[in-house]
Amino acid sequence: MYLKRLIGHGLALAAAIGVLALPQQTEAREATQGRPGAPAARTESSAPAAAPSPAPASVPLSAPRTVTFRGRAFDTCKTPPLSTLRAWRSSPYRAVGVYFGGRGRACPDQPHLNKRWVAAADRMGWGVLPVFVGSQSPCVQAKNKRHVRIGRAPWRQGRKEGRQAVRAAKALGMLTGSPLYLDMEAYNEGNRRCARTTLDFVRGWNREVRKYAYLPGFYSSADSGVRHMEASRRAGVADLPSVMWFARWDGKPSLYGERVLSKRAWTPHRRIHQYAGNVTEKHGGRRLTIDRNSADAPVARIGS
Repeated sequence: MYLKRLIGHGLALAAAIGVLALPQQTEAREATQGRPGAPAARTESSAPAAAPSPAPASVPLSAPRTVTFRGRAFDTCKTPPLSTLRAWRSSPYRAVGVYFGGRGRACPDQPHLNKRWVAAADRMGWGVLPVFVGSQSPCVQAKNKRHVRIGRAPWRQGRKEGRQAVRAAKALGMLTGSPLYLDMEAYNEGNRRCARTTLDFVRGWNREVRKYAYLPGFYSSADSGVRHMEASRRAGVADLPSVMWFARWDGKPSLYGERVLSKRAWTPHRRIHQYAGNVTEKHGGRRLTIDRNSADAPVARIGS
């Protein structure tokens, strides 16, 4: 009887430790959107980023500063010239997504994207959202992405591409504490084998990006990759993304009403919603085809 009691106390203590070890996250209220043309909020913080899962041992104890942007953002396949960026200061957008690396980019040729462009965009007051389009899920839905599918060693491949992302970010003058967003296009997360391979790749990529003191973000369709990451978070999987960029083209710039995400997940200041895609807008006499985003999330820290 004493032995049973002792074992029972041990199990209870282990359960309590397990509960205490879970990351605590607070619920954030819906981001308030400014009027068109109104300046967006940018704040800098030295607090460690809130992760949805236990951080790996390789993460520095003293986390680098992050810069948080709250407002409207756009992304477009090819980085626009600085003259267009100046003209678009009349738009409601104050952050821009740039496809800075990865073998899966639809627009690998980026003639305007260099260290000078990034520094100039920062001086103009633009937040920069760096997007890395690497290898894609084995069950990716888009036919034009099937030539860059993840191979047979997803964890190792993810870590290798994570290093590539860090090197590319450094070459553009993006400092530690900057988010690097992994673009994983829609895939069949219901295919267990494929989902496991995809998750291993994503986790390896995240682990490597964190190792170098950058912040791993994740972009995907709300009904595939994002739902998959949320299920993994609820299951207690480690090495998940620190920032969630979900695509649901419903035309509503809501950040904390997404039905596949718990309201307590990826908060505070850890969400971007791509709410419209392939729309054409003209500002300051310059026309672009863009995706529209609402953001309350980190942007790149740019060196001088």
